[in-house]
Amino acid sequence: MKHARADYDRIQDPEHKIPQDEPVFLLRAQDRVAPYVVEVWAMMAEMIGADEGIVEAAFEHSTAMCMWQKNHIAKIPDMPSELR
Repeated sequence: MKHARADYDRIQDPEHKIPQDEPVFLLRAQDRVAPYVVEVWAMMAEMIGADEGIVEAAFEHSTAMCMWQKNHIAKIPDMPSELR
């Protein structure tokens, strides 16, 4: 599993469900943009006919991210300087 950020390489897939060469993009609730990206993903998944259960789960996750941001510090997306 290839992460977009090398500092997230510690996040592993112990069951090896994700191939080593498959790119993975992780969004955290602390990222002010993340809930909106998840919401757009859900809308696009719905448009192409994804199962309504996964669409609903994504919308719920977006809402949970927004709620988390109300109680924690959310920030502009960043990356450690050594990874740029």
